[in-house]
Amino acid sequence: MDTQNADARSHVETRSDGDVRIVVMAGEFDMDNVAALRIAMDPAAPGVTRFVLDVAGVTFVDSTALSILLQPALDRPVVLAGTVPVRLARLLEITGADLAFATAPSVAEGTAMIVPPRRG
Repeated sequence: MDTQNADARSHVETRSDGDVRIVVMAGEFDMDNVAALRIAMDPAAPGVTRFVLDVAGVTFVDSTALSILLQPALDRPVVLAGTVPVRLARLLEITGADLAFATAPSVAEGTAMIVPPRRG
């Protein structure tokens, strides 16, 4: 398990379940503190076929952080697991980014679920 604090405002924790990378996010993510998130969501990560994001503890995401979350979704599933906070859900809806993510009620279900391939 890898845990990184960019500053007191955000927290990123990663772990693997086979070829699935689980990323737990908490706090505020903006252009000043996304380094740990960028590493966790590396779209070129070898052997990772899916990202499962536990975003229940997220209080703020700016466009820089949203872009980082979207990068791996270009060619593999990214699943938002658990309850998506209202502010994040609204941002995803307004930008249309909600269409890029699958959703699951829990990390365990997001890890195991069958995600249909993206239509190009």
